[in-house]
Amino acid sequence: MKTYIAPSILSADFGNLQQDVEMVNNSEADWFHIDVMDGVFVPNISFGMPVLKAIKKHAKKTLDVHLMIVNPDKFIKDFKDAGADILTVHYEACTHLHRTVQAIKAAGMKAGVSLNPHTPIAVLEDIIGDLDLVLIMSVNPGFGGQTFIENTYKKVEQLKNLIEYSNSNAIIEIDGGITDKNIKKLANIGATAFVAGSFVFKSENPTKTISTLKSLVSE
Repeated sequence: MKTYIAPSILSADFGNLQQDVEMVNNSEADWFHIDVMDGVFVPNISFGMPVLKAIKKHAKKTLDVHLMIVNPDKFIKDFKDAGADILTVHYEACTHLHRTVQAIKAAGMKAGVSLNPHTPIAVLEDIIGDLDLVLIMSVNPGFGGQTFIENTYKKVEQLKNLIEYSNSNAIIEIDGGITDKNIKKLANIGATAFVAGSFVFKSENPTKTISTLKSLVSE
């Protein structure tokens, strides 16, 4: 099973963004994870199109863009134009989720849906076959550096069962509080993509930390 390590650029040094992008390029990471927040859906604001375009200019790996915004449909083409390869929207932010997912695919991107910690896996039953990725939030969305929510393990197992039952090809991605202490257990029960922010960028040697995470899920 292929695994993906996706360092979260939200935790990078914005004063030396190109340097951190090059670090990820030269590391064993697979994707860049880019959180877009609007201060409405979540109580925080992060970067938008200009920063995404700047990252795309230097990035040599997949741009995994996670929209924590209201009305994501309005910006699908903009994110494609800015360089997104995977576009993930929140179930909680989409009134017509099937339409949104189809629009993402029509724009030429892979489509993901994210679930907040309190949202049950069952809400995806009718759309799991259309998804390329499901992102389970293992912290409450909005801020980096939070503690991993233990109930995530149960949700991964439930999602894995749903994917297998539905013959879906969706990847299970986990975002929030990922460390060398929990990543292997998550991989063992079915997760294959892992977002790591503070644990990578706040470490003494981010390249080595990425390598450690990769080795734990590649064994």
